[in-house]
Amino acid sequence: MPFFYKKYYSSKEQRTPWLPIIIGLSLAAIVSTSAIAYVKSTSKPKNPIPPSTVIDRVFVDKSDRILKLMSDGKVIRSYRIALGESPSGHKQQEGDQRTPVGIYTLDYKNENSIAHRSIHISYPNDEDKTRAKSLGVNPGGDIMIHGQMNGFGYLALFNQRRD
Repeated sequence: MPFFYKKYYSSKEQRTPWLPIIIGLSLAAIVSTSAIAYVKSTSKPKNPIPPSTVIDRVFVDKSDRILKLMSDGKVIRSYRIALGESPSGHKQQEGDQRTPVGIYTLDYKNENSIAHRSIHISYPNDEDKTRAKSLGVNPGGDIMIHGQMNGFGYLALFNQRRD
C-alpha cells in the first residue's frame, strides 16, 4: 500500500488522500499549460524578420532578462531569456554560473548542440584572460546563447521564469 494510506481505519473514519489528488491536479495543470506554450513556441512568428534585414548587434539586458536583436541601432525583435544560476556581475571564472558582460562576437553555430540553436560567444576576450590570470583562476569558455534543451521546448514557459 502507498505510504499515504492508513492501514486500518475505525468504522466511522474515512480518509481522503488529498496529497495525491493535489499533486495530480497540479501536474495536469502544468502539462496542459506546457502543451499550450509548446504549440505557441513552435508556431511560425506572425511577422518574421525579412531575409534582407541584417542583425548587426545582439544586446542582452541582464537585469530585465531580455535579448534584443538589433539592426542599425533599432530593435528588430526581443526575447525573454533565462541566465545562469548566479547571474549578477561579470563572469570571473569557469563554473561561476555567470553571464559575461562586455562586447563579444557570435562566432559560430554549434550544429551538434544539445540545445536548440546554440551560438558560441567569443568569451573569454583578452581582458577576461588577463583578469582571470591576475586572480589565479581559469576564465572558462564555451559560452553559448541557446534555446531550450532539445526535446524540452514545451518547458520554455517555466524555464524562462527562473535562472
